[in-house]
Amino acid sequence: MVEKDDVKQHILMNAYERRHALEAHWGDEAFVYAFCRKLGTQYASAERDARDLEDGRYYYTPGEARQALETFVYSDEEIGQLMGREDDLLRARITDNLMSARMDATYSLNRLPKATQALLMRRYVYGLPAANDAERKAANRAVDALARQMNRDLRKAATK
Repeated sequence: MVEKDDVKQHILMNAYERRHALEAHWGDEAFVYAFCRKLGTQYASAERDARDLEDGRYYYTPGEARQALETFVYSDEEIGQLMGREDDLLRARITDNLMSARMDATYSLNRLPKATQALLMRRYVYGLPAANDAERKAANRAVDALARQMNRDLRKAATK
């Protein structure tokens, strides 16, 4: 999906731009390898996300992932009873799309690291406030990770 030469060029470009920081660790092969691997993984992930966004299929946003998480406290029957009750002239607040988003979020949530799962559950399902600014930012990154995982799982299911 991503050309090997593109990944190599991205790694080399970043290594050149950060050469002053890398010079201190140049003899440490494990550090240099980890640095290059992380850059390559990030580049490939960004390219995959860009392709997913442009492929014309449905794409979950972090807001939709957050909304799906916030409804985990309700059973499917309770969500069914809420459908149409909070609608106004501008939008439907609870739609049948929420049911599929809940299923996708449930599946994708289990594929995330345990610490990320716990943070998402604490913040968005149980509604506990963030303890500090760092936890708030971590929760926002966790929602982004959940949305990316939901999109990846959605595309995997479509190709099967």
